[in-house]
Amino acid sequence: MKIRSAIALTVLLVAGSAAADGRDHDHDRARRAVESGQILPLKDILARAEAAFPGELIEAELEERHGTMVYEIKMLGSGGRVMKLYYDAATGDLVHARSRERRP
Repeated sequence: MKIRSAIALTVLLVAGSAAADGRDHDHDRARRAVESGQILPLKDILARAEAAFPGELIEAELEERHGTMVYEIKMLGSGGRVMKLYYDAATGDLVHARSRERRP
């Protein structure tokens, strides 16, 4: 369950930084977007990413690209390949994928 541990750590770090300065951060906007049905929950996107590209989660971000909310998922696959996967946050469709060898 390495992915769950990485997500929990990311959420704790983001929540801690938000509490420290009191600003409305990306995770707050993301939570509201999920609650209103505008985007899918990250867990749904991670399940799709794991099924299509087995590996270990490195990082997950929600960002806006060209007016569309997109989840950027970085996975470490077999043989040390780093996959960057871009999923449409509203539909869950994979919109772009690229990989590279991990540098030491």
